[in-house]
Amino acid sequence: MKIQSIKDSVTLNCGVEMPCLAYGTWQSPVGELTRDGVKTALEVGYRSIDTASGYGNEESVGEGIRASGVARSEIFLTTKHWIMDRGYTKTIAAVESSLARLGTDYIDLYLVHWPCTPVSSPKWAEINAATWRGFEKMVRDGKIRAIGVSNYLPEHILELEKTAEIKPAVNQIEFHPGYHQPELVRWSQAHGMAVEAWSALGCGAVLSDPLVCAIAEKHGRSSAQVCLRFALQYGVCPITKSVHADRIRANADLYDFSLDEEDMMKLSMMYPLGYSTYHPAQAPADTLFGGNYDVD
Repeated sequence: MKIQSIKDSVTLNCGVEMPCLAYGTWQSPVGELTRDGVKTALEVGYRSIDTASGYGNEESVGEGIRASGVARSEIFLTTKHWIMDRGYTKTIAAVESSLARLGTDYIDLYLVHWPCTPVSSPKWAEINAATWRGFEKMVRDGKIRAIGVSNYLPEHILELEKTAEIKPAVNQIEFHPGYHQPELVRWSQAHGMAVEAWSALGCGAVLSDPLVCAIAEKHGRSSAQVCLRFALQYGVCPITKSVHADRIRANADLYDFSLDEEDMMKLSMMYPLGYSTYHPAQAPADTLFGGNYDVD
């Protein structure tokens, strides 16, 4: 993966180019803060925007894209399928709803936000397969360019691939110093998937860690820039999030410094820190928000 400029991208297994750095909108409120954040990010040079049905802000994201004046064809837009929409028929309806809220006629990358697991339902594998069939139909219909998963473990992916006609192109997982899941990253990449990092700043907890601060001071950079550069040099595509224009700009300023081997080693060996407490094996999304277990 190149890490020379904000224009760098990775080629997904379906042939689609995905920018290596994304602007995310998790916890960004509906309205002008999200709209203006997306607009600023695109003006700064970001070309990948990440949202989700479950975030509740797709309309504001779409408004920001249009307000930016950047051509839709130049933007890589990701959104995610929510757990209440599991199953073939509901998935198709969910894609159409996201398209309407975003104000676009196609999605560049559509992800399963969380897997259905044995904790959720004894039919978890069948439910995941039915949802994925809905994804594949929308690819064939030209509504989605690439499809992938989020928070999937190898067992979920291997089970899905027993019936899938299109392999997942991306696995979006929690990744940051203090919780970088090296085994899952290596497995996903070896399995042909690009890896994206959500919570790339460790829920903010990592930013004040003495080691991260020391490395930041060494390079004359912010702790956030160190975390994002760590992901890029690890071969992972980070998603960064802020509604503040100065931070949006700073988080894109990653390409005129590099972490040395000792920095990378120390960050890779950090004690557990910044973990979100969300783990797919415990079906956290179902526990927090309620689940839907219909196949059709």
